[in-house]
Amino acid sequence: MKKLDVIMKDFASKNGYYYLNQGGNPDNPAAHYETTGPEIWEDADGKVDYVVALVGTGGTLAGLSKFFREKNPNVKIIDTSTAYRTNDNWTYGFAELPNQEDKIKNSKRITNPGCHASGFIALVAPLIYNNLISPDIILSSYSLTGYSGGGKKMIAEYEAENRPSLFAAPRIYGLSQNHKHIPEMQKICGLNNAPLFSPIVAQYYEGMTTVVFLSKKDLNGNIDNIKQIYKSLYNNGLIRFVENNDENGILSASAFSDRDDMEISIFGNDERITLISRFDNLGKGASGSAIENMNIVMGLKKDTGLITQTKDDKNE
Repeated sequence: MKKLDVIMKDFASKNGYYYLNQGGNPDNPAAHYETTGPEIWEDADGKVDYVVALVGTGGTLAGLSKFFREKNPNVKIIDTSTAYRTNDNWTYGFAELPNQEDKIKNSKRITNPGCHASGFIALVAPLIYNNLISPDIILSSYSLTGYSGGGKKMIAEYEAENRPSLFAAPRIYGLSQNHKHIPEMQKICGLNNAPLFSPIVAQYYEGMTTVVFLSKKDLNGNIDNIKQIYKSLYNNGLIRFVENNDENGILSASAFSDRDDMEISIFGNDERITLISRFDNLGKGASGSAIENMNIVMGLKKDTGLITQTKDDKNE
């Protein structure tokens, strides 16, 4: 956040703009503490036990959190923004990590994972935790995503009647290697070096595929060891390991559209290995994950209200 603040101030000064610095303005959280929080509390007749914040700035949540905790010290908050994903005072809401579900259940502050980060962490974290790859490794990864992942602005651009012809082909972004999900990828996986990562957006609405490459020299083991780790960890629930799940040698990035689960797979050979996760950027990569975390803190089954299917269902 501090780095972004410096960049924005520099850009504003060089181009004749005034930088409002909403994220660092104390009046931002104060306004929500004094107005938004009381309004919600009153409308809910003081019965606020869970808060899911679908906001893009930490100020909104900071103000609401302060107000609700004063009214109800046991209120549980789930934040879907990037504001707290690397904050040690918040619990990272990726329940499929070892022991993480219990941490989420007992936490009052849960931060929801980013979409690209979800696919990356599902592939990489188990290998780090099981010492199959070193924390010192520098990984190379990309994600292919539907344009809904870019929010309202990108959706409007792609659905505009007179959009540029360049939009018809996949477009790489995050070219500066400073994508906002990289910090949580590194921290949650326990990597000593940030991964090389660039997302790619294409002309379809939703669905995501995240890819990580490994070579034999990177491994303290082999491809079968990776499969065994995935089989053990992802044998039921919202993430599943599936072998030979390609569509005649091809994998579609939209295969998991309108779903809230994730599929993990491995391709390649003993020398060069490709790790792949497929899910919906709006499902397991966003709102589906938030609902899963809400279910956990409420003591419900993790998949309550979520859309999941087996591979056989998908192919019918």
